[in-house]
Amino acid sequence: MSRPAPLGAPGEARNVLAIKPFRRLWISLSLSSLGDWLSLLALVSLATILTEDNGPLVQYFAVSGVVVLKVLPSVLLSPIAGALADRVDRRLTMVVGDIIRGLLYISIPIVGRLDWLLIANFLAECVALFWGSAKNATVPDLVPKRRLEQANQLGLLTTYGSAPVAAGLFALLASFSSVLGALFPALQAPEADLALYINGAAFLVAAAVVWTLPIPRSRSVEGTPRPSVLRAVWDGWRFAGTTPLVRGLLLGMLGAFAAGGAVIGVARIFVGDLGAGNAGFGVMFGAVFTGMAIGMFAGPRVLRDFNRRRLFGLALGVSGFALLLVGLIPDMVMAAVLTTFLGVGAGVAWAIGLTMLGHEVEDEIRGRTFAFLHATARIVLMGSVAAAPLVAALIGSYGFEVGELSYDFHGTAGVLLIAAVLLVIVSFVAYRQMNDEHEVSLLAELVASLRGVPAKPAPESAGAGGMFLVLEGGEGAGKSTQTRQLAIWLREEGFDVLTTREPGATKIGMRLRAMLLDKENTGMSARAEALLYAADRAEHVDSVIRPALERGAIVISDRYVDSTLAYQGAGRELVQEEIAELNGWATGGLVPDLTILLDLPVGQGMERHGGRPADRLEAESDEFHERVRKGFLELADRDPDRYLVLDAQDPQEAVTKAIQRRLRPLLPDPVPDDAEEITGMLPVIRD
Repeated sequence: MSRPAPLGAPGEARNVLAIKPFRRLWISLSLSSLGDWLSLLALVSLATILTEDNGPLVQYFAVSGVVVLKVLPSVLLSPIAGALADRVDRRLTMVVGDIIRGLLYISIPIVGRLDWLLIANFLAECVALFWGSAKNATVPDLVPKRRLEQANQLGLLTTYGSAPVAAGLFALLASFSSVLGALFPALQAPEADLALYINGAAFLVAAAVVWTLPIPRSRSVEGTPRPSVLRAVWDGWRFAGTTPLVRGLLLGMLGAFAAGGAVIGVARIFVGDLGAGNAGFGVMFGAVFTGMAIGMFAGPRVLRDFNRRRLFGLALGVSGFALLLVGLIPDMVMAAVLTTFLGVGAGVAWAIGLTMLGHEVEDEIRGRTFAFLHATARIVLMGSVAAAPLVAALIGSYGFEVGELSYDFHGTAGVLLIAAVLLVIVSFVAYRQMNDEHEVSLLAELVASLRGVPAKPAPESAGAGGMFLVLEGGEGAGKSTQTRQLAIWLREEGFDVLTTREPGATKIGMRLRAMLLDKENTGMSARAEALLYAADRAEHVDSVIRPALERGAIVISDRYVDSTLAYQGAGRELVQEEIAELNGWATGGLVPDLTILLDLPVGQGMERHGGRPADRLEAESDEFHERVRKGFLELADRDPDRYLVLDAQDPQEAVTKAIQRRLRPLLPDPVPDDAEEITGMLPVIRD
C-alpha cells in the first residue's frame, strides 16, 4: 500500500512469510545481514587492537580504512553486479558468495595481520555486492506481484533490524572471549577473535539454506543496465527536491544517518578512552539501533496526535541534544543511555520520513526518489563512519585541570560534539522547510499530545449515545462491501445501525447524484461540482445523519466530506481550505468519530469494475485518480487518530477483522443507561 504499515508489522510479515521459498530466502538474508553487521563490529575492533601499539593516529586510519573498503565496492562495481544478476545463475551466485565470504572472514583471525584484514574485507564486500544483486533479482520470482512491496519492506527491516542483534551478540562474544582467555591463555591473543569465526559460520549456514531454494535460472535481459550508486544519487537528486517538504525530509533523514555514522565511526576508540573494551563497543553500537527500533515503532504511536511535520524536526533536535551530552559526559553508562535516545530520535524521524515521502512524491518519480534516498543514505552512513576517526585524529587529545578537578578531552568526543551541532542545525533547517502555519504553539501541542488530549477544541462530533463512521477510498476499494459487513456485525452486537451513502441518500440528493455522475455533464466546472456535493451533504446531514445520531444510532456512511477534499481538492486541484470551510458550514461542523480509508492502487481499482460502464468520475484519467489517492492519504496523515488506513488488496475477511479490532474499544454500550435503572427497579419474584 502506498501508505505502508510500519516495517515489520506482524500482519504484513506473516502474509509474505507464508510463502515457503521466500521464507527460506528471508532466513538466508537474516543470517547474511547478521554476518555483515557482525563483521563490521569485529573488523573495526580487531583493527583497533592490532594497531594499539602504533599510536592513536594509526588506529584512526585503520578504523577508517575498514569502513572505506566496505563502501567502495558498491560505488565502483554496482553496474557490473546488476548486469551479472540478470545473466548468471542466481542461486549459484548467492551460494558461492556466502561460502567465499564465510571463508574470508574465518581467515582474518587465522592470518592475524592488518593488511590481510583490509584485503579480505574489500574482497568480501565485492562478493556481497554480487550476492545482493542476485537476491534482489530473485525476490520477484518467489512472491506474487501484489506481495512484492511487503517482501521488500521485510527485507529492509531485516537488513537494519539485525544490527542490534549483531551488537548484542558481539558484546556477548566479547565477554565470553574474556572468560575463555582467562581459562586458556592461548586464546587471549587478539587474532583469536571468536566473533569472526561465528560470523564465517553464519555465512556458511546461509549458503546451505539458499541451495535448497527453487530459484529459476536467470534469463538474459536486454535493456538498460542497472545504475551505479553514484548514478542513482544523481538521478534521484534531479527529481527528489521538488518541494520544500521533500527537501526537508531528505535533509533530515540523511542528517540522522550522518550523525549515527559518526557515533559508529569513533565508538570503539571512544569506549576505549572511557575504559571499556569490545563489550562496551557492542553495547554502544547496539544502543543506536535499539533506539532506532524503539523510535520507529513506538514514537509515532505515543505521540499519535502530534503534527508529523513538527515531530520530524523535533525528533532530530532531540537526537542532536542527546549526542551533545554524549560528547560532554565521559561516562560509559551515560553514553549508552544517551546513545539510545539518539537512536530513538533518529528512528522517529526515519519512520515519519519514509511515510511522508510515500505520500508526497508522485508515483512516476517515487522509485527514483527512494533509490536516491537508500543509495545516498549508504554513502552518508559509511562516509561519516570513515571520516569520523580522521577528524578525531586531527583534533587530538587534551587535558584540563581546575584545582583538584581534571577533565580529559579526546578527539572522539570532539567528533561527537561537531556531529551534534550539525544535527541540531539540520533539524532546524528541516523544521523550517517543512513547517506550515499552526494555531497552537509547539510546546502546547507537545504537552497536549503527551497528556492524550486535543491541543485545540475538537469540532462537533456525533451526538450523545450515537456514533458516526465513514468509509472512504478510491474507485473499487470495496467500501460498499465493508459497509455491509460492518452493519451486519454491529446489528448482531445489538446496535441500532443506519447505513447511508453520498451522494444520493435523500430525494434531493438523488437528483444531485444524477447530475454529478452523468457523463453528459463532463464539462461541469470544478467549483460547481464542489458546490453540488456540498448541497447534497447539507441535506444529507440535516435529514438523515443528525436525526439518527440523536436517537443513539450508529451511522455508517459510504463517503463524506473527505471525498470532496480528495476528489475536488486534490483531484480537481481546488484550494482544500476553501472546500473544508464550505463543507464545515454545510454540515454544521459534524465530523466522523472514525474514518476508515481503504487504500488501493488505481490500476487494481479500475480492474475491479470489470465491464461495468464507468460514470463521469470513474471515467477520469489515471493521473486524476492518482491525485485523489494521494489526497486521501495526506488527509489521513494529518489526522491519524481519526483514521484507520487499511490495504484494500488484502482479503476481504482480513479487512473486515481489522475494522472490527479498531472499532470494538470505541463502541458504546448497546443497552441504554436508563434501561439498567428501569430493570433494576423490577420486583424480585419468589416462589
